[in-house]
Amino acid sequence: MSKKILVLGAGGNVGRPLVKALIARGEVVKAATRSGAAVEGAEGVAFDYADPSTFDAAFADVDRAYVMLPAGYVNITALLLPVVQGLAARGVKIVFQSVFGVDADDSIPYRQVELAVEAAGVPFVILRPNWFADNFHTFWREGIVHGGISLPAGQGKSSFIDARDIAASAAAALTRSDLDGLAFNLTGPEALSYADAAAVLSQMIGRPVAYQAIDDARFIQTLQDHGVPADYAAFLATIFHPVREGWTAPVSDAVTTLTGHPARSLQTYAADHAAHWAA
Repeated sequence: MSKKILVLGAGGNVGRPLVKALIARGEVVKAATRSGAAVEGAEGVAFDYADPSTFDAAFADVDRAYVMLPAGYVNITALLLPVVQGLAARGVKIVFQSVFGVDADDSIPYRQVELAVEAAGVPFVILRPNWFADNFHTFWREGIVHGGISLPAGQGKSSFIDARDIAASAAAALTRSDLDGLAFNLTGPEALSYADAAAVLSQMIGRPVAYQAIDDARFIQTLQDHGVPADYAAFLATIFHPVREGWTAPVSDAVTTLTGHPARSLQTYAADHAAHWAA
């Protein structure tokens, strides 16, 4: 039986360090991206969530798979459920990157995918990362470079997690059987407001960064002005509601449990990524 591990979204913030970590462990990896290019020395395979004709080549000869949906999609169940079904039909273990807090309501699309994974009849692990620290150098980079972050987060706090810790947790879940059947809430070591985060970034990059709390309408309009599709802009606005309500503030020790090392702080993340905010 094959021992290859399929990593979906292999070129992303989690996928790339995950591929690298798996190869360092001696695993054979298939790196799935839209282009099919090789990633970190792993075999590349073309994959498109919206095109089931790409599934067979991606799923062939694998016994474990990391399943996640990159940013930019709103049709979560429509894209992910066929992937889960296709992998389960081949007896492939699924490690699913879900979203922090979705287990609170079974009507949430990501929770519906979790339930499908749980019922698929194959080994599985569910990872629920909180807000990515990496958003500060991807989604919010332009604002930070110009001195500010404007988001509809109110004064709510989040236990931001470094994508490298998600990848390390995923590597453990993919290479250990004692974690099968479990779900883990992945967080950083402390809960910070966006004002707190702005202060951390200011200190690390050596110039002021201010946080401004804005309403959903202004946030959506700003995103659309920068070319974000209206449906995805509206979706992003809705996911700040849990932040404002304080639901993203809890802190867990799951990263330590999975990896043996504590989760990176936002200070460590910012110091390691300071070059991204060079003016």
